[in-house]
Amino acid sequence: MTPQSDEDEVWRQIVASFNEKAEDTSAGQPWPDRENVPDEPPAEKKEEEDTEPVQAAVQEPVDDEDHYIPPPPPPLPRADGVAKLAWAALFGGPAYLLLAALLSWPMDGWIVFAAVAAFIGGFVALVVRMGDGPPADSGWDDGAVI
Repeated sequence: MTPQSDEDEVWRQIVASFNEKAEDTSAGQPWPDRENVPDEPPAEKKEEEDTEPVQAAVQEPVDDEDHYIPPPPPPLPRADGVAKLAWAALFGGPAYLLLAALLSWPMDGWIVFAAVAAFIGGFVALVVRMGDGPPADSGWDDGAVI
């Protein structure tokens, strides 16, 4: 028999067994059969579960000493007038353009320019004021910051 005929025979067997149902064996399971969970619990166990009081699990003592309770967060810093104006420009320009498009308001060239300029100006103002440098009191060693 040639290798080609062996391969043809294997393919014939695969095609012939295509519609057959596979055997349901536990040999392919990576766990023992005793760990398989039944679809419904046994009747004796089900009755025992129904007789237990539900309140018992709720009334367990709680030990608060092992839990971390974070301190309240500090208040948010107050925004100055420039920051408020920058945020208003950042959201106000696109919001006006969206409303004008939805409500069919007339949009002259200078109105569109002003809305786009407000958006860009607000963005630039917020980025410039972000202050991404190290704090002034950091000293010469940047090290680990906690």
